[in-house]
Amino acid sequence: MVDPAYYFSYTPMNVAPEVAAAIFIGFSVALALKTAKSRGPRWLLILSVTAFSEAVGYAFRAVCIYWTTLGTFTAMSLFLLLPPNALALTNYKTLGEVVKSAYHSPLQRGYGAEPPRSIFLRPRFITWFFFTSDVFSFLLQGAGVGISTQEEQRTLGKQTILAGLAVQLFFFAAFLCIASYVFFDRRFTVARGPKDVDSREAKRRLFRVIISTTLLLYLRSVYRVAEFVGGYGSKVYGTEWLFYVFDTVMVMASFVIYMQSFIGYHFQGHDSDPKDGIMVPMNRLVL
Repeated sequence: MVDPAYYFSYTPMNVAPEVAAAIFIGFSVALALKTAKSRGPRWLLILSVTAFSEAVGYAFRAVCIYWTTLGTFTAMSLFLLLPPNALALTNYKTLGEVVKSAYHSPLQRGYGAEPPRSIFLRPRFITWFFFTSDVFSFLLQGAGVGISTQEEQRTLGKQTILAGLAVQLFFFAAFLCIASYVFFDRRFTVARGPKDVDSREAKRRLFRVIISTTLLLYLRSVYRVAEFVGGYGSKVYGTEWLFYVFDTVMVMASFVIYMQSFIGYHFQGHDSDPKDGIMVPMNRLVL
């Protein structure tokens, strides 16, 4: 065991990580229940698993306050740096499902409307291209944390993490451009949730979730870049409140948004009403 300041460059405050862990556990349970209640697709359980992983990370941070070792610090770093990448994956999958409906359901895009032909608007491209970028970024950041455990390789580890974050920021920006285009294109419609008056309101609600959470993750990644560029002992790395504001709060705010406008209500395996693109159960369609 060593002094926590050896790894943190400051003495981390007590209580805060315990509170954060409890909040993320609450998010994990609540999102799992919402997924079940909404009959949403199983891939939405990514949200619950991510929240649980965040809780594990803060649990390791709490342990580090009293028992700091290379192992506990590395575990903390991995669980706090990597899991939010999965939130981006959720957004990629969500947009891919919206685009898929325009390809596979004439009722969804309206009679006579042609599906989009651009490769950038193909469901497989959106889901797998951005999924691959997310995994690549994840692996780079994870490898960087692993390399950093060797004191003589810390510079290389930092550079590897920065490369992963740079990849992430680039693809976040590209994703936001495509998501904005899909939002304004009327060929793409979204199923109504329980709080939506019509499909237009449903689309606005869903895209507020996608875009706002992606922007929050973007801000978090910018903070992480500044943290690693400065390196150990820099003002950004050595200021604890910056971590809680630009990492903890950003991720928590994302989960609050997912809770308030749950994605699962828009993907329940329903078909659409030809009048306005509203999704209704198959057994209620008049044939």
